[in-house]
Order: sequence, then C-alpha cells, then structure tokens
Amino acid sequence: MITVVGAGTGSPLPEDVADGAGLVVGGRRHLDAVRLPKGAERVVLGALAPALDTVARYVAEGRPVLVLASGDPGFFGIVRALAERFGPGLLDVRPGVSSVAAAFARAGLPWDDAVVASAHGRELRTAVNLCRAHPKVAVLTGPGAGPAELGAALAGDARVLVVASSLGCAAERVERVTPAEAAARDWGTAVSVVLCLDEARALGPVRSVAGPRPGPAGWALDEAAFAHRDSMITKFEVRALALARLGPRPGDLVWDVGAGSGSVAVECARLGAAVTAVEKTPDGAGRVRANAAAHGVDVRVVHGAAPAALSGLDDPDAVFVGGGGRELPEIVSACARRARRTVVVAMAALDRVPAAREALLGAGLECDGVLLQSSRLAPLPGDVTRLAATNPVFLLWGVRPGSRTEEGGAL
Repeated sequence: MITVVGAGTGSPLPEDVADGAGLVVGGRRHLDAVRLPKGAERVVLGALAPALDTVARYVAEGRPVLVLASGDPGFFGIVRALAERFGPGLLDVRPGVSSVAAAFARAGLPWDDAVVASAHGRELRTAVNLCRAHPKVAVLTGPGAGPAELGAALAGDARVLVVASSLGCAAERVERVTPAEAAARDWGTAVSVVLCLDEARALGPVRSVAGPRPGPAGWALDEAAFAHRDSMITKFEVRALALARLGPRPGDLVWDVGAGSGSVAVECARLGAAVTAVEKTPDGAGRVRANAAAHGVDVRVVHGAAPAALSGLDDPDAVFVGGGGRELPEIVSACARRARRTVVVAMAALDRVPAAREALLGAGLECDGVLLQSSRLAPLPGDVTRLAATNPVFLLWGVRPGSRTEEGGAL
C-alpha cells in the first residue's frame, strides 16, 4: 500500500504519520516535519522518475510506502503519477486543503464557480487565455510562469491578481496587485497560486452546478440577438459552419478580424475562448463592446485596421476574417502566418476567393471551402410561406498540418 498524505496549507501533518513506513518520499520541509521510523529510507522529491523507481522497488517487495505532499495531492498533484504507475487500487489518499481552496479562503471568496489552470510545467498562454475569458481563475504557478509573467501577459486587461505565497507556512503572504504591479516585482520561488479576478463579475449568482459557467445551450444565434447596422452581420447559417471550423474552446485565443457587429467574437467567447475583435470603424468597435456586454462575455476590442492592427497582438489559435476589401489577401496572409491551428475566411465577392485561397496555401495551411446558399422560410399574405434566398457566401478555411491531432489546451 502507498499512503499519500497532504498537508501544508492548513492541515497539520501528524508526527506519527510515518510509523511503519519502510520508505518516506516528500519535499524537504515535509520530511523535516515528521518523525521517521528507525531504518526507514528517506527520498527528497526532486526529479519524479527516480523517486517512482524507488517506490516501485518497495512495492515489489510488499513494503509500505508513505508519500508526503502539499495540500490535496489529487488536485494537480502526485496522485496522478502514482495512479498511472501503480494503479489507483494501491493508493490510500488522505487529502489536505488544496492551495486553491486556501487561496480563495484567504481572499474571502467562494470558488465553486472558478476555473483552475496549472502553469507548472505547461504553457502559460493557456492560463492567460482563461484569465482573459473568465471572471474568476486560479493559476497554479511554476518556474518561468509566476505572477510576474502572468501580470505581464495581462497588462492590458482589467483584472486584479491575488498572489498567495507560501500558504500554510510562517512566511505566508497574500497580496492584491494589478497585473502591471505583478509584472514589475521579483516574486522569488515560493509562490503557489495566483487568483485572477474580474472584480465586477467575481461574485456571480449562486448556481446549482459547481465549476465555471457551462457552455451555451445553443450557438449560431439569430441575427436579432445582436445589434448590427443595415444587416451587416455574419448570418447564422454561415456563423454555424465558421464556429465548427474555428473550434473555440477554453484556453484558446481567437481573433475576429473585421468584426463588424462582433457576432462571431461573442459566440466564440460564449464557448469559453478568449477573444480579440479587430474593427476599423469607431461605431463598429462600440457595437462589438455593446454586444459582448449584452451577452455577458469579455471580448477585447482593438480599434484599428488590419493587418497593421494585428502586429501587437498575441498569436491566436484560430482566426475568423469577415472583412477586408482589397486588402483581404494581405490580411489573410498575416493571420495565416500566425495562427496556431486554423483560419476561416467569409467572402461575398467571388473575385476575392482565389487570392484568399492562395494566401492560406502560401502560409502552409491545408485549404478547403464551400459556397453556402440558403433559403429561409418567409410568410406571404394568405397564411402561406415562401422561400427567401439569402446572399451566397464563400467560406474558406485553412488548417495547420498536424493541429487536428494536437491535444487540447490542458487546464
């Protein structure tokens, strides 16, 4: 049996917890806090693979093993590695208070509606995009992915960071800072968790289901769900296929270039992605903001003309291009060079299709497309119905080779 005990964020570690163990594995501070039985081997956790090999030797000999961990070892902790190597049936897990629960407790906030992401040994960009898209996010930090790096990435976003350091220790500190203040500090190596809050939305209504807000019950919303000018909006039939090809998901960053009303941007945000909408007209930019607010999502709006307005933005996972005029090939090319996964282009003008396709292919993407023609039911006098044709739209999409098989952004 492998006994896994969590402590360090409010749960004291019993001094006799190691009684009977032939092997005790843990961080140095946890090992120093317990009385080891005579003859027990002690392994300080550093590289995980050698420690697991030592555990395997004891398991093969039928000798008991104790693993000491911080907080809840089943929450982004060592239980995953142990269960994968030895099977869950061999584990006796005794969780303590997780660092996330402790951090929210110190901040005086509920966390049943929070998103939790780990940047320890993972790409920081996933955590950053979650922080942009959701009002309450806990980020487990790691080397090179601490509050300074997180703050620098969120410098343009209206967020507050609660930095919880050395939770459960005498050196514990909990500080509220702006992203810019976090970016300017040297936080050392003791940070365990950072809460990223949109304070205006952090205390939402009580829900019956724990976890972040569930995805929408429907998408490809009717045009009436958005403010728009003279029907200048991506029609819901086109939007449905565009969303299917964009594949927005939590942890992604999506650009909506030539956003217009922002209908695509809002729908991607409703599906959990972080979204940047680029719109060159002042009234259009204001309309995107208004539609985002009406649907309760956070869309970052950049007022400027593509492709120049794209230069200072973080690289996206997916891009929707819904406008562009004569500059369309240049815009598509700029987006396709930087997109990690896919670019979707909607065009009403037949003449622009070949150049847009060449721009996608020239950036190394695999290209496909379709002409969408739909007719909607429309009433006629006498209680009868006709079919009213909508304008045909070309939808092209380019997919980066290999991106279809990549694992989704891990939270």
